[in-house]
Amino acid sequence: MGGPAPVGVVVAAYQPVGLTADLSGRTSAYLVADVRPQVSGVVKARLFQEGAYVRAGQSLYQIDPATYKASYDSAQASLAQAQAQLTTAKLKADRYKDLVAINAVSRQDNDDAQATYQQALANVAAQRAAVQQAKINLDYTHVTAPISGRIGKSTVTPGALVTANQTTALTTVQDVSKIYVDVTQSAADLLKLRHDMADGKLGRSGSAEVTLTLEDGSTYPTPGRLEFSDITVDPGTGSVGLRAVFPNPDGVLLPGLYVHAKLSKGVASTSMLIPQAAVTRTPTGDATVYVVGAGDKAEIRPITTTQTLGDKWLVTSGLKPGDRVIVEGLQKVRPGGAVKPAVIAAQR
Repeated sequence: MGGPAPVGVVVAAYQPVGLTADLSGRTSAYLVADVRPQVSGVVKARLFQEGAYVRAGQSLYQIDPATYKASYDSAQASLAQAQAQLTTAKLKADRYKDLVAINAVSRQDNDDAQATYQQALANVAAQRAAVQQAKINLDYTHVTAPISGRIGKSTVTPGALVTANQTTALTTVQDVSKIYVDVTQSAADLLKLRHDMADGKLGRSGSAEVTLTLEDGSTYPTPGRLEFSDITVDPGTGSVGLRAVFPNPDGVLLPGLYVHAKLSKGVASTSMLIPQAAVTRTPTGDATVYVVGAGDKAEIRPITTTQTLGDKWLVTSGLKPGDRVIVEGLQKVRPGGAVKPAVIAAQR
């Protein structure tokens, strides 16, 4: 009969472990603005190249300004006429004010002159407002970019008739210098996280950093940050919305991408990391490990695992610091059998 079976062991120890959650979601532009006309007319020219970068205030379309220019000129003429009438009314009102003091005109005539002057003042104000409105409409024939960003395709061509505030956008401008990533987390997971923090099982993470994995499996090189967590649970899915923002200076991230976000849940200070090779499963799926017990005898120990971190299992119960967990030579180990342990690595 052979001697004790040689086995490799690792020594269990508590260590702070940063826990993460892998959540799927989609990207969206940091700013989005639909471009719609604010006056009606025929489009005379498109002044941008589709897909180009445009700046806020840059002209995008020219609507035929002829009728609006005529309205503006008419309003200016009406203002000039009203100002001339105001001059006449003011001179008469001032003259009658002096004459009524010496009873050279009746009080009624003076009152009429003063009222005519006030009406002339009001008419000038109204005509000045009409000029301003006509100028606004004339300026609106230059359809401008509301924000800076990348512009999409145009839905109209020169010669098309557009109407004020129509439902169909002429084009869309998106600011993708930053990108939002919207993900969801189950309300049950969020509640468990809060309970673990309240019970002292988890410490709060010192960072709201989020990393991103793209559809092709590559990792986005620049980390983002968590912007906010929604305060309402979706009754249809039982989930809570989370939003992260990522810098996107090179335009690698496009709106609508399906991505995986990894965000920090907290720090487990009383957990242990055990190599996956040490863990076996019972027919019912429960996790177990072999440990070296008293007299260097192998003992089977049930444990609780929560998630994998690289090539290790995160163990939350079943082990205590100093336990020697068998990692190598498991095929030779039997419960109660003598073993010859050798530490192969310290837990990190």
